[in-house]
Amino acid sequence: MMDVPSTHEFTQLLKAWTGGDESALGKLTPLAYEQLRQVARRYMAGERPGHGLQTTALVNEVYLRLVDCGQVRWQDRAHFFAVSAQLMRRILIDFARSRGYQKRGGAVFHLPLDDAPSVCDEPDDSLVALDDALQALASIDERKSKVVELRFFGGLSIDETAEVLKVSPETVQRDWRLAKVWLLREMSAGH
Repeated sequence: MMDVPSTHEFTQLLKAWTGGDESALGKLTPLAYEQLRQVARRYMAGERPGHGLQTTALVNEVYLRLVDCGQVRWQDRAHFFAVSAQLMRRILIDFARSRGYQKRGGAVFHLPLDDAPSVCDEPDDSLVALDDALQALASIDERKSKVVELRFFGGLSIDETAEVLKVSPETVQRDWRLAKVWLLREMSAGH
């Protein structure tokens, strides 16, 4: 098991990398990659067996996009994982939407009508509904939407989320509670 660096060490490596120090990227890569895997594993644990997108593929895609973000001026570890959360959300939603397209006839494989009820309950549909509800929440309360994105998709703790959003942990807890209730109501109304 690899030692987890302090927030300060992680931030120093990010800033050094941003400043052009390639050796910092070499040190940062295994640390960031392992933490991204933990976040992805937690999320993917809730998916059905045989989900088309595997944890490693999700992490690799997020990581590749992060490395390509050479122009980003990383503020700290929390900023890095906030951006990671946004990327993970985008990748997961795009994947879920593409599966929805395939279910509507875009795929070669056709499912017998008797099997249709089990397909309707797949988590991919819930993920798309969550994304739609999050967009609606963002139009009403951007911060609550960000709290959900950072906590759910990014796996950030209450304190890390508070640090990213520059609010108190109590505010994050309150926003998290209210957002979950609002999203549940919104998603239930859509069914």
